[in-house]
Amino acid sequence: MDAFFASAEQASKPSLRGKAVIVGGLGPRGVVATASYEARVFGVNSAMPMAQARRLAPNAAYLVPRFGFYRSISEQVMALLRALSPLVEPLSLDEAFVDLEAGGAAWDEASARLAGVKLRADIRAFTGLTGSVGLAASKMLAKIASEQAKPDGLVLIEPGTERALLGPMSVRTLPGVGPATGDHLRRAGIHTVDELAEAGEDELVRLLGKAHGHALYAMALARDERPVVAERETKSVSVEDTYDVDIHDRVRVGLEVQRLADRCVRRLRGAGLSGRTIVLKVRRYDFSTLTRSETLRGPTDDPGVVREAAARLLEAVDTTGGVRLLGVGVSGLADYTQEDLFAQAAGELGAEESGEEGDGSGEAAGVGDVVEVPVERRWAAGHDVVHAEFGHGWVQGSGLGRVTVRFETPESEPGRVRTFRVDDPLLTVADPLPLVRGRPGASVGGAGA
Repeated sequence: MDAFFASAEQASKPSLRGKAVIVGGLGPRGVVATASYEARVFGVNSAMPMAQARRLAPNAAYLVPRFGFYRSISEQVMALLRALSPLVEPLSLDEAFVDLEAGGAAWDEASARLAGVKLRADIRAFTGLTGSVGLAASKMLAKIASEQAKPDGLVLIEPGTERALLGPMSVRTLPGVGPATGDHLRRAGIHTVDELAEAGEDELVRLLGKAHGHALYAMALARDERPVVAERETKSVSVEDTYDVDIHDRVRVGLEVQRLADRCVRRLRGAGLSGRTIVLKVRRYDFSTLTRSETLRGPTDDPGVVREAAARLLEAVDTTGGVRLLGVGVSGLADYTQEDLFAQAAGELGAEESGEEGDGSGEAAGVGDVVEVPVERRWAAGHDVVHAEFGHGWVQGSGLGRVTVRFETPESEPGRVRTFRVDDPLLTVADPLPLVRGRPGASVGGAGA
């Protein structure tokens, strides 16, 4: 899917179409989850600190993620993919590998292209959004083709042309070549995939180690025998960052771990899971990789608990020589209990995503008194609301006891903006509206090629 979160917000909000939209945590430690293509023109990218994004694009619309909304769209798309083949391997909410041959949807170049064209049309018809399709003989090449197809395109890599296509590309194009590996190869005089192949397998093993060297040499020759694996139960949820320059400052390392812990929890909650085991991953200046873990008494999705556990694990790791990669993960996963679901709903509208405190209420009544208890409500930017007089809208912002709402729907013209008290009794939280009329997240299992 193309700039998935941001595109979903633009489709939902007519006033934001064609404008820079940035979705992510709006608090002081927030990071960008997705930036629209209009925002990327200013240099804003996923995983960028939100403070940096605001400096680059101060006039963009900044919205808190609506993970339940995105998941409902993802389920529609994944149903379309499963109608094509029993072998669908999701990589995230908005990306998956599909073995077209296994489902009889394609058997040669022409039928594969037809399947891809129909899939893109079905995605637009069911969700109102655009997706890009890469068609190739292997997972690695299909991934590269889908990136070339973005936004809103289709690229087919013809059999027999793979080596010629890959040759002039940067080594960073290949899966597993991040900033650190890319810099290591650049210092060895290797910049393109052709130069990677020319270096030879032995040299790559010497530079990168046995496993990584063998894998990269095979990919440089366009060899990828990995099968498409149907969706399996999630074993863990994790996030990690590789840094262009090694981090030596211990305080900075600690802050990065805290930020990664928060990102990991957001992903955990987005998947509707909680977990017992917190895992810290540290790759040091010399490429040595250390992992430390701590198992809690029970499953959690509390960001404070995960941050504290990750900080304790970091205390046992020597980072004085410099750190090039950090990661935080949660394993030992469990489905949410009913209480967890309520906590998740509160969390999405509360402090972790909006940078504001959560809802609160107070009680003060004498015996026999009937007192209406005031409830101080907080409104997350981008989330849906409904007003008894003005109808459906979304929160543009709030503060100083006021909330600003733009009243519009996916099918309306750009709407008017009105401001209310945060405790206005006529204004309430609402569910997102479907992007396509007549398709409110219904099953699409019967559709397909």
